[in-house]
Amino acid sequence: MHELLTWLPAPPSDFSALLRTQATAAGLRALAGHGLDDNQLQKLAKRFAALQAQGGDFTGFAPLTLGVLSNATTQAMAPALIATGLRFGLQINVVEAQFNQVAQEAFSTESSFSEQAFNAVLIALDYRALPLSPCPGDAAKAQQTVRDCVSYIQAIISAVRQKTGVQIILQNLVPTGQDLFGSFERRLPGSLSWLLTQINAALDTLPEGQTHVLDVAGLAAKVGYENWHDPTLWNLAKLAFAQKYLPAYADHVCRILAATQGKSRRCLVLDLDNTLWGGVIGDDGVEGILIGQGDPTAEAHLHLQRLIVDLRARGVVLAVSSKNEEAAARLPFKEHPDMLLKETDIAVFQANWQDKATNIRAIAQTLSLGLESLVFLDDNPAERLQVRQALPEVAVPELPQDPALFADTLIAAGYFEALAFSAEDQQRAVFYQDNAKRAQVLSQATDLNGYLQSLSMEITLAPFDALGRARIAQLISKSNQFNLTTKRYAEADIHALERNPEVFTRQIRLKDIFGDNGMISVVICNKLATTWEIDTWLMSCRVLGRRVEEAVLQEIVHYAAKENVQTLIGIYRPTARNVIVKEHYQKLGFKLLHEAADEQRWALNFQEYSPKELPMTFKNN
Repeated sequence: MHELLTWLPAPPSDFSALLRTQATAAGLRALAGHGLDDNQLQKLAKRFAALQAQGGDFTGFAPLTLGVLSNATTQAMAPALIATGLRFGLQINVVEAQFNQVAQEAFSTESSFSEQAFNAVLIALDYRALPLSPCPGDAAKAQQTVRDCVSYIQAIISAVRQKTGVQIILQNLVPTGQDLFGSFERRLPGSLSWLLTQINAALDTLPEGQTHVLDVAGLAAKVGYENWHDPTLWNLAKLAFAQKYLPAYADHVCRILAATQGKSRRCLVLDLDNTLWGGVIGDDGVEGILIGQGDPTAEAHLHLQRLIVDLRARGVVLAVSSKNEEAAARLPFKEHPDMLLKETDIAVFQANWQDKATNIRAIAQTLSLGLESLVFLDDNPAERLQVRQALPEVAVPELPQDPALFADTLIAAGYFEALAFSAEDQQRAVFYQDNAKRAQVLSQATDLNGYLQSLSMEITLAPFDALGRARIAQLISKSNQFNLTTKRYAEADIHALERNPEVFTRQIRLKDIFGDNGMISVVICNKLATTWEIDTWLMSCRVLGRRVEEAVLQEIVHYAAKENVQTLIGIYRPTARNVIVKEHYQKLGFKLLHEAADEQRWALNFQEYSPKELPMTFKNN
């Protein structure tokens, strides 16, 4: 699975010929959506470089510069990362440090990394880069060795972050699999396996938001340590692992990079017949479908449902798209005693005879999610192909014929990569289900203002604080559509802003009769001599059209006027994904000051501004 990336379609037999004919970034991305091997990734990266040199249009791709520091050879890694990034909508530029110059690049004042504008830095160390001295049986020395190794890694992270000011992706350590003491190895303080286990455990405690741990040890464990390590390649070329796993390694790195750019998936759209259960509900009836214990096929579908329930518990929104009569499609959720999924778990239920792509568009619209946030799970290869062709933004895993492997395939694909996990993440599925209820009420309303009044909204606006820090950083990292400047700040940056008197910050939460929406907006303003300038303004798309932006503006103006400021400057930096806020400032009464291809500057004169009556109550901290 991890060698061939079997959740992706197999490469076309004429891959090389197709690659030569691709003249667009979209065409390259389509090819990158296959399970390519390392040689095919190298070829794709070369074609990408040629298209870049020709001035190709990469609209819709997030440009990203990645620094790579390693004690191993990285020449093959760089093109694999570049080519894999296309599948995630990333336009990656890789800057490699020289071979085995980790400490020199980190600590030297003449480091080449000091001159680069990075978005992230990958520190790819293996155990051979550390001051590791196995000392089996010497517990005190073993503990000191762990502390020394962790301190060395932390010093490198700190130095690199100080030079670059960006987020760090730190690779953890892969055990060798050479256990001198057999099964007792991991219990013996000072053995190599014990030391590596303890160091990895310490790395997992590094502050979230500042350092993201790339779990290479977990990937290697899945394929087997003996398969992962290739002593011959290390001796010949200082390659840290077998190159047949380079596509999987690059995929795991790009999952984290995509998550930092707000490109993790948020919604799982489910087919029903022969996916959630065995059989066809319209033909077999509730009593005839296979789900539950005592039958291998029934247990396989039950295993998938158990995974889906767990995904919902961690915040993944669930929807259904099925070619069925709606009443029949809902019956198993209501009546089958072995169904783990319930109707109440599903945010949007689309069961009809329309094509799947049409239904998926409707689901995305109802949930106020972009198509790039969706994953579609269907056992039928024809349906998968139709959705891939009609909606290339939607992730569609290739499922094997055996339903016992459905769950493993979905997890292996890594669509729902997380950089952190907060209490609000646990409630995200509920937030979106409540939003679907609001959309249903709105569709029946005849008066928008009356609809908004009926929601009994309560808005809370408060400065940044420690309690909201992780969620603020998360919103900033993943919000792309309603985001005026798409600037990114890590938790450490948010912490600094909390204490900066020259900055005005607000975290905004919203409740209504359907439930708590949680934190839905973030604002950062720089206090200049005679004006305030809006550095960051973003909002969750699930609260669009509810006049939250007017409430936020009223808050900013109120506090700016208290400091004798009379002008507010708003900045809009257009991207392929934030077109929906192109007229944001104009709608709020700002006047255009300056317009260039990459930036618009707007101004609001407070003498021309008057607060509006809003359909919500304010609860300010």
